[in-house]
This record gives sequence, C-alpha cells and structure tokens, in this order.
Amino acid sequence: MVVQAPQQTPCMKKTTKETGDTAEHIAQGYLLEKGYKILATNWRIGHLELDIIAQDGEELVIVEVKSREGETFEHPTDALSEKKIKKIITAAEAWIQFHDWEKDTRFDLILVTILGTNNYELEHYDNAFNPTAT
Repeated sequence: MVVQAPQQTPCMKKTTKETGDTAEHIAQGYLLEKGYKILATNWRIGHLELDIIAQDGEELVIVEVKSREGETFEHPTDALSEKKIKKIITAAEAWIQFHDWEKDTRFDLILVTILGTNNYELEHYDNAFNPTAT
C-alpha cells in the first residue's frame, strides 16, 4: 500500500495540524505495509492522546508520530521531551487497563519529514523509549 500525501496548491502552506495529520496518515500506511494491525488512531483519554495503537504479532505497539515540514530532525531524542513521554506512558497505561491487554507492549517513534507534495522521509525507531526509564 503506497500512501500519498493529500494534494495542495503550491502557494498554500499547511497548518501544523494538517502537517501532523498527513504524517499520521503516512505512518499508518507504513505500518500496514509492514504487517502491523492498526487498533486505534488518535485515541484520547482526558487531555491525553495516543497517535497510533497497533499490534505487531503478539506485541502492542504505541506509536508516537512527529512531523516536520521541509526540515529534518536533529536527533530522535529531540522529537520527544521527558514530559511528553510521561504523557504517552500514562495514556498507554489507561488503554491497556481499559482493554485488558496482558501481553508485551513497546513504544515506537516515527518521524516524518514532509519535503513537498507526495515527497517525504520516514524514520521508524522501535523501542524508542522505555516506560520504566522515566
């Protein structure tokens, strides 16, 4: 499955939300191509949100998607603050309890750099952070 970014006219600049939505769409397509099962997207509890909740074999995968338009990330750790990681873990714990998930869970990070219409770079980091390290 090839995921294409939505068309836009050359003079329009995307909003941060539009860039984020495009990146999440690209990340979902990538995960599906890799054989992941998407269980939920943009799952919310209170003010917390998980971008993508997927299953890779028997493992639950909580995926945080970070996006940029036209610029690359310095380093993967620059994309996530300690505060953001704690929020992701708290939301994941709620999802796990709500769905009685009893198998392994990992936290991945997908970085998407939008370079232009239908042109992007994607980097996927398995086990991007450890929930016991925060």
